[in-house]
Amino acid sequence: MGECVARRSLSSERRAVLFDATGTLIELAEPVGETYARTALRHGVVISAWRIGDAFTRVWRSAPPMVYPGQSPEAAAARERGAWREIVRQTFLAADSAVRPDDIDACFEELFADFAHGAAWRVRDGAPDALRALRDAGLAVAVVSNFDRRLPGILADLALAPLLDLVWLPSDAGAAKPDPAIFASAVGALGVTPAQAVFVGDDAQRDLAGARAAGLRAVDVTSLATLAALPALLECPPPKEPPR
Repeated sequence: MGECVARRSLSSERRAVLFDATGTLIELAEPVGETYARTALRHGVVISAWRIGDAFTRVWRSAPPMVYPGQSPEAAAARERGAWREIVRQTFLAADSAVRPDDIDACFEELFADFAHGAAWRVRDGAPDALRALRDAGLAVAVVSNFDRRLPGILADLALAPLLDLVWLPSDAGAAKPDPAIFASAVGALGVTPAQAVFVGDDAQRDLAGARAAGLRAVDVTSLATLAALPALLECPPPKEPPR
């Protein structure tokens, strides 16, 4: 990417920057298979971290989005918990149908609680610097994620919550990425238009394609050396599409 010929003020071009959570601002402190395997061992099951991690990926990708229109926050949280209980059960079945924890409910409760705290996660390089710089430039900063109601607590544990103006989830929007509705409702909650917003994520379909369909500029986080490089990038106008 070349240098901008005429650099513009960050705040004059954009009014909000929205981020995906997992894989963009935060990531697991260890592979999910290792956490599941260690927890399963405490409940009578010996299974390799690789096998259970592979099973989790397959189950997670096929799971329906946690979207419960018209539900109260409490009811939505209860349904999210039930959905995660089924994901955990299906993960163990997919990993090895011949074995299962001696108390699958207790195993689930332990896993659900573990992933609800910041200790299970870590902040990605450059994230705090990027968030501070964007807010200093006068932009609203938000997270739009398909995570569940545990996410605000995780972000608070990781000291990111004070740097955010909004955390927007499927239970808030009644839609999940890549549905453009979740992006549109998030920018609406921030009081800006899609054209005034940028979305930063790592998933080509759920994040980037979904944001573009809603009218936002999309930035692939994997194209950045660290998130700290984002504010400088956004000083440039969006690249023009090639002629057709």
